[in-house]
Amino acid sequence: MTESIRRRWATLAAQPAAAGETLAVPLLAVGLGLWLSPLDPFWVKSGFPWAWLAPVLVSLRYGSLAGVAASGVLVLAWFALSAGGWPLSPFPRHYFLGGFMLVMLTGEFTSLWMGRARRAETLHAYLDERLERLTEQYYLLRLSHDRLEQELLTRPLTLRDALGRLTGGVPLADSARTLLDLLAQYAQLERAALYPIRDGVLSLEPVAVLGEPFPLDPLDPLVRHALDQGRLAHVRDVLDHASSRYRVVAPAAAKGGAASLLLVVERLPFLALHEETLQSLDLLLAYYADGLAMERLAAPLLAHYPDCPPAFALELMRLARLWRENRLASSLVVFHFTPEAIAAELPRALSRLSRGLDLEWFVEPLARLLVILPLTGEAGAEGYSRRIERWFVEHGRGRPEEAGVRLRRLSLDEPPLVLLARALEEDGAD
Repeated sequence: MTESIRRRWATLAAQPAAAGETLAVPLLAVGLGLWLSPLDPFWVKSGFPWAWLAPVLVSLRYGSLAGVAASGVLVLAWFALSAGGWPLSPFPRHYFLGGFMLVMLTGEFTSLWMGRARRAETLHAYLDERLERLTEQYYLLRLSHDRLEQELLTRPLTLRDALGRLTGGVPLADSARTLLDLLAQYAQLERAALYPIRDGVLSLEPVAVLGEPFPLDPLDPLVRHALDQGRLAHVRDVLDHASSRYRVVAPAAAKGGAASLLLVVERLPFLALHEETLQSLDLLLAYYADGLAMERLAAPLLAHYPDCPPAFALELMRLARLWRENRLASSLVVFHFTPEAIAAELPRALSRLSRGLDLEWFVEPLARLLVILPLTGEAGAEGYSRRIERWFVEHGRGRPEEAGVRLRRLSLDEPPLVLLARALEEDGAD
């Protein structure tokens, strides 16, 4: 309860407009009362306590804590007027008690729905980000397929395989150089460089260069346009493009984050400057920046479990944060396999039963399969377990325990390191 009040107070204090309205609206109501009804400015003796509309409006807009504060302003205004000699009746205890109860009720209603709205917005943002990632992966797959059709004999390397080498735990300079080589193949870049952006400040020293080195002009109109807009810019995006020595400038930014690198292209073939090339450049840079952000966010977990897939570690960290900040529940299902179950390839069979959003990690030394169920609470995890049990029955294997598979369900309501320790180190008792 104390934590909830502290969070509400911090939210209110972070909004200057809310704090100002909490003070101004009840004072305005008192002022109107003094003007319209000087002998009874709080409308204590009237048929309706009009002064209490002010705290009620504040509580409906900002929640119960703001409403209580606005009610306190009314009480202070009463005592201030009484001390100043204004002809008021004795302090109406029931009048103020009833007003406080009304404000608390309306405020709790508002706080409840504000919390639901905030959780819905967070859920929407999470699903929107996952959809964008799936869209990018689909485009990469299509692009890779097209390139394979054209260059399978000369360069039997898919785009996804090449991207997988960009952020595999190597230093930034090495991965940036690999990125430039990849961009040179897919976008026909001839002279380009990658410049790091640290804490919003663009460095003039490149981290990787393709072709002959060239100086960076931070005041170049194309550079400024790309940084100001936060997206790829080419020569047609600026009116005075004749004064720009560059052809394409593109920031590399992860989803929802600031740019960490800036690609500056000084020379590429004229025929290569078309929509498909620009789209490929933008997408490859975003994919690379996502990989860097993934490594940074998942680094604490990967330091303890280096064999954990980075995507699995990243999703575990993000879902734990969603629970900590918005109480959006997720689950982790742990399958324990006997040697007989491993020989029957049950881990692979269960892996095929996973949903589209689920992520998996098969810990081969421990014979365990960990499945993350994003945004799936206890009821949803139980439904998933029952679906697994039905699959065993439908395939003539009886119950999972009879086939050498034990199942545990864990909630993502604790730190990821603690959760993985429970999943990997306990004996598997449900």
